[in-house]
Amino acid sequence: MTILEAADIIRHTRRCQTLYARSLMTDTERRESTIEFHADPISPYVYIAWHRLAALTSERPKLRVVVRPVLLAALLGHFGQRGPAEIAPKRVFTYKDIVRRCHELGLPLVGPATHPFNPLTALRAILAAPEADRGRALGAIVDAGWGRGIDMADPAALTAALTEVGLDGPALIAATADPAIKQQLITASQAAAERGVFGVPTFAVGDELIFGQDRLPDVLHVLAGDDPVDSGQLAAMLARPASATRKT
Repeated sequence: MTILEAADIIRHTRRCQTLYARSLMTDTERRESTIEFHADPISPYVYIAWHRLAALTSERPKLRVVVRPVLLAALLGHFGQRGPAEIAPKRVFTYKDIVRRCHELGLPLVGPATHPFNPLTALRAILAAPEADRGRALGAIVDAGWGRGIDMADPAALTAALTEVGLDGPALIAATADPAIKQQLITASQAAAERGVFGVPTFAVGDELIFGQDRLPDVLHVLAGDDPVDSGQLAAMLARPASATRKT
């Protein structure tokens, strides 16, 4: 038997094992498939990813999406990164890219009145909403900002956006001054960074983190149990030593 033939047998066996495991899932387990969505409305890719998620869940209503508001600046600081808007050529490319992606998806794009902006009020307002309403709050804010051009740091504009979708905008914005909500955002951002979330949007399925607005196909593979990532192969590649380091 050749190496290629053996590899084919292994792949076939694993595929059969996956299909068998999925066949043993109860209806309850299928209904409880959950995607965690780490988001900061400062990122245009969160706007795009939210609409991709909405399209996906309309096709698969049993999928549950849990919105995890996190402060992108805290993630960047934790890992010693600079944001795309802090690198001039990358900022230009990002704007070009989101124009292309929004055109591709048929999404309106104006962009917020200022960028970067302070997203703390928006994040705290989302976090102050009941968990079941956080998706609606996030969607209202990114649609109003990236889709229609409001000032996403302006409490009055945020109040109007939240109220427009049936939420209690004044109450949510008032709650952003609550020390408990402020601490909750700090804690959530720290926990996300410690979990390995280095940017937004990041999807989580169990312990698996998947970064990027266009990576929902990978999320679905993980949910289905047929992610092509092999843990042994990955460990072997990660164990290889570096032969050069960048000077800073």
